[in-house]
Amino acid sequence: MISFDSGSHRFNLRAAAVIFHNEHVLLHQVEGDHFWCLPGGRVEPGEHAAQTVIREMQEEVGASVHVEKTLCVAENFFSHKGRPNHEIGLYLIAHLEAGSPLLDLAVSHHGCEAAKRLTFSWFSRQRLSEIEIRPDFLRQLLQVDRAAIAHVIQQESHFEFSY
Repeated sequence: MISFDSGSHRFNLRAAAVIFHNEHVLLHQVEGDHFWCLPGGRVEPGEHAAQTVIREMQEEVGASVHVEKTLCVAENFFSHKGRPNHEIGLYLIAHLEAGSPLLDLAVSHHGCEAAKRLTFSWFSRQRLSEIEIRPDFLRQLLQVDRAAIAHVIQQESHFEFSY
């Protein structure tokens, strides 16, 4: 995975799946975290972002997805467990395979990453302000349909969009 320490920071290259279904978006929560985020993971050397999204969805929850296009590129600066992080996030629109059990909006779905349990749940796009979601800019990004690729710079809780 492309993740390394440089000086005081940890650098990550992350790809995430943006999956919409009936005006809902699929988010996941790692056991022990108090926030929700988009499913995905760190890009492996030699792997492009779409391959990462496909691999991560298969590994974490056994779901097959088709990647459509890039929605957003984000430069995200944040602290996690007391350590400064610099993350480049590639957010890709993806679709679940027809008939996927994950398409059931009424229940939570479970998977795992290493030894940690993951919970996958659907949230109304219009009610994202009611949950703790990371990075913060996702609340705004996921509420409206976008034709152009967004570029976001987020530093802690402040963010800027450009198109």
